[in-house]
Amino acid sequence: MQWTLVIPLKPLVRAKSRLAPTAGDGVRPGLALAFAQDTVAAATASAGVRDVVVVTDDALAGRELAALGALIVPDAPGAGLNAALAHGAAAARARRPDAAVAALNADLPALRSAELSRVLAEAALFPRAFLPDAAGIGTTLLSARSGAELRPAFGTASRARHAASGAVELPLTGVDSVRQDVDTGEDLRVALSLGVGPRTAGAAAGLLIPD
Repeated sequence: MQWTLVIPLKPLVRAKSRLAPTAGDGVRPGLALAFAQDTVAAATASAGVRDVVVVTDDALAGRELAALGALIVPDAPGAGLNAALAHGAAAARARRPDAAVAALNADLPALRSAELSRVLAEAALFPRAFLPDAAGIGTTLLSARSGAELRPAFGTASRARHAASGAVELPLTGVDSVRQDVDTGEDLRVALSLGVGPRTAGAAAGLLIPD
C-alpha cells in the first residue's frame, strides 16, 4: 500500500512560537521552513509514500515545498490544524477517491525515509492508526486506509484523543525519527542528536541549544 501524506504548515511568521527562547524572530521562520523541507524531502523518498500534500497559506513555504515535489493546497477553512488536515485529506481524495491518507507533522527534521516506511506498513494493517510523539502525549502520524475517515484530533493530549476515537496505537520501536517532533529547544537538541536533514542543520548552525 502506498500513502498520500497530508502535512499542515502554519504561516512561517507564526510557526514554532515555543522555540522563541532558542531561535529569535529573525531565525525562527527560517528554522520552521527548514524543518518542513527536511520532513517533505524524507517523506517523498519513502517507499511507502505515493505523494505528499502540504496544506499552507505561506507563499514562500509553498514555493519551496512544491519544488521538493509536494502538492500545495491552500488552507481554505482557516480554522486551525485539524480543519486543515481534514481539508487536505479531502483534497487528496478528490483527486484519488481510494487514497490511503496519513497526517504527518511538518516538524520532523530528523525523519528517516526507511523508518517512515515501517510505520506506514504497520499502519496499513488497521483502518485507522496513529504513532505517539516522543513525549508520549501527542501524535506525529495519524493514518486512514481507503474507505476510512481521517478524523484528526491533534493538539494537546492528542494521543489520548486519537485512542479514544478508535484509532489503533502503533506499538513500534526503532522509529525515533518519526516520533521526534520539535516544539522546544530541548526537542531540537534531541533531533540534532538523532541527525537532522541538511536544511535544518544549516538553519540551526550557531544556535545555542540547551543541554
